[in-house]
Amino acid sequence: MTQPKKPRKEFLKLPSYPGGKKAFDLFVKENLRYPEEALQNRIEGDVYVTYEVNDNGEVLNPLVRHGLGFGCDQEALRLISLLHFAKTSNRGVRVKSRFNTRIPFRIPKQPAAQVQLNYSVTPATPPQTPKTEEKSKGGYTWQIPITPDQ
Repeated sequence: MTQPKKPRKEFLKLPSYPGGKKAFDLFVKENLRYPEEALQNRIEGDVYVTYEVNDNGEVLNPLVRHGLGFGCDQEALRLISLLHFAKTSNRGVRVKSRFNTRIPFRIPKQPAAQVQLNYSVTPATPPQTPKTEEKSKGGYTWQIPITPDQ
């Protein structure tokens, strides 16, 4: 007979980003500023960053393991330095944890330019009688905005 296994207990509690991976990805997406030099040279790719997180959730010693250059490495370090993780308690022992993170740099897709078509029609004026000297001013204008398909 086999006995059921006990749930495995973790010896150390690691710091986690509040909200999990989805919140982390959203933070990166909202706070990433694509470097101008990388945009001009059309540079895309991933920057891999190693960093430590102490028991208070503060990021320490961020270091680029594999970079792209053109300002992307500095932006990845700036972004990682903005992070703040949840505090952890490991039976009174202060522990630093090491993390590896990939920061994606993708050139934002440009939406197609909006095109406006202006069309104007002036109605034909009836022959003027000598009594009526008013000129008829009128017309129609249409603007058709064209948006890209999504």
